[in-house]
Amino acid sequence: MAYDWISVTTDYGLRDGFVAACHGVIARLAPAVRVIDVTHEVPPQDIRHGAMALAQTVPYLPESVHVAVVDPGVGTARLGVVVVAEDGLLVGPDNGLLLPAAQALGGVRAAYELAEPSLRLPATSATFHGRDVFAPAAAHLALGVAPSDFGDPVDGLVAMPEPFVAAFPGKLVSEVLTVDHFGNVQLAATPADLELSGLSGAVTVHSERVAVSTVLGRTFADVPAGASVLYTDSAGRLAVAVNGGSAAAVLGLGPAQECTITSSPTAT
Repeated sequence: MAYDWISVTTDYGLRDGFVAACHGVIARLAPAVRVIDVTHEVPPQDIRHGAMALAQTVPYLPESVHVAVVDPGVGTARLGVVVVAEDGLLVGPDNGLLLPAAQALGGVRAAYELAEPSLRLPATSATFHGRDVFAPAAAHLALGVAPSDFGDPVDGLVAMPEPFVAAFPGKLVSEVLTVDHFGNVQLAATPADLELSGLSGAVTVHSERVAVSTVLGRTFADVPAGASVLYTDSAGRLAVAVNGGSAAAVLGLGPAQECTITSSPTAT
């Protein structure tokens, strides 16, 4: 099956020529295929952030080959893979990056190692598989090369540990999944977890550094400028925002840290 679109997600940033090199390889091999850049601003080596950004975006993209490169293990024994999902293909390192997006695309049907030398660039750098392995693979897949032509089947794809969430009566503890461009703090917890805790109305969000009084709301303007709101974000996760400011800066929170939500006022 051929594809008209390739999406690209990386932690390469835009300061250097890494993204352009990947685009160039795709354009040389499959000039008629169009490319959508999901993001190239994933924090360096932050596999979970890249996985969440991709998984939360792919349901809104056309059926595509999705290339994702957040790859601190580049050049090691970790595999490069193509993952066949119900509604698309995913190409990248086997480090947990691709699985959430595969689930968002209907689940994993098969996976194959990217091992065939003729389907990568002739000279392969040990540190730039995005250009030399993953971009060529995506282009060939978009042109209709079968995933099974790339190598042997891969069983037991690497999965990231599940983020920590624990709901108690009057208390919800959650790991931070991502922090976006605006400083909004996306939690692993969902509204269902909040319901299990029984929390409602005014709550307090605790980090290791501070405790901030917060309102349960629907959108940012439900609170005055500078105040914080706990809401359900566009991906269906609980998130903390500051109207006109950065919740991450106020709370001192970043990815993989934990925060606790309790009723307000809290006991001292």
